[in-house]
Amino acid sequence: MDLEELEPKKQKPQPRNLDVLSIEELNTYIEEMQAEIKRVEEKIVAKKAHINAASGLFKSAS
Repeated sequence: MDLEELEPKKQKPQPRNLDVLSIEELNTYIEEMQAEIKRVEEKIVAKKAHINAASGLFKSAS
């Protein structure tokens, strides 16, 4: 069983309407999205480390 199967399925968020935003607001939005991407990438690294540590406990010595 894959660990991703245990996580709940979430609906994809609707895209934000960019037409109503000014250039300054668009730049701010980009900064917010880049910060969110960095946060998600850090979480992926942490989860991979957790999985690797857990799998190391269950490996049999050959």
